[in-house]
Amino acid sequence: MAKEHLYQTSLTWTGNKGSGTMDYRSYERSYIISIDHKADIQGSSDSAFLGDKTKHNPEDLLVSSLSSCHMLWFLHLCSQNEIIVLDYTDNAVGKMTEEASGSGHFTEVILNPVVVINREEHVEKANSLHEQANKMCFIANSCNFPVSHNPKCIVEKG
Repeated sequence: MAKEHLYQTSLTWTGNKGSGTMDYRSYERSYIISIDHKADIQGSSDSAFLGDKTKHNPEDLLVSSLSSCHMLWFLHLCSQNEIIVLDYTDNAVGKMTEEASGSGHFTEVILNPVVVINREEHVEKANSLHEQANKMCFIANSCNFPVSHNPKCIVEKG
């Protein structure tokens, strides 16, 4: 039987400069994401869309969600396969196409994980687990665009 999980967030627009949305330039795109018992996230639109470049934007958060979900599944799979991961970083890249109408959509996200493990004989298996992690990732399974990965595995000999 499938389990259902519920996630609740609160969003508050903080960008009213006094005249609301009187015109396209009269308001800020700033907001706060609040989740019970967690630190608030200050967000805005991308600076290309008159947002505050110092705040997180929805596009950054989508790419980060894919990257972190993939990592968590990968670490889980490594622990199940007795592969000891010592370090994990990822420089993920998302590509979005903006249409003439102003609408847009992501066309792909590429994950670039660099994983440090402790045994040379586990490199091939570690690299293969990225495909399984991609199939298990809740966020990747919810996307209508491809999420691919270019893993690099490094052995740290101690």
